Amino acid sequence: MGSSAACWALYGALLAREYGELGYPECHRLTVDAYAVQHPGRRERRSIQSVDTHLCGLYLMLERGIDGPGATALKNRILATGPRFRWLNPPATSEALTVLDVLHRDDNEQHCDVVERWAGSVWDAWELHHETVRDWVETALQKVK
Repeated sequence: MGSSAACWALYGALLAREYGELGYPECHRLTVDAYAVQHPGRRERRSIQSVDTHLCGLYLMLERGIDGPGATALKNRILATGPRFRWLNPPATSEALTVLDVLHRDDNEQHCDVVERWAGSVWDAWELHHETVRDWVETALQKVK
């Protein structure tokens, strides 16, 4: 991932909060996918697969309404079909929320609401590539039926 050490530390703090204090909340899948997509790294095989897979997760949860465990299972099925992922030029995400916006919330009851807004803002930033991601997911799901 292409994050700074400071940002990676913030992400680690958020994961610790979700695993511990929040008891692994339903929105955890969105946390992982939003962070990964917001930090795409360099144009190389592992980064391509990571970002494209996490974009598929955001699509499944935000547009298809699939819950976290269901999205994880479907992402694994999609990967098993060997999709032809490719580098998608990352958008400017300066308007998107960040891990810091989630960490600054003290209200644990609203945690998933903030994570959903964060994930939605990240997904929206990648709008130019939505059709590509939809095609990957829908094509892969047709293959595994």
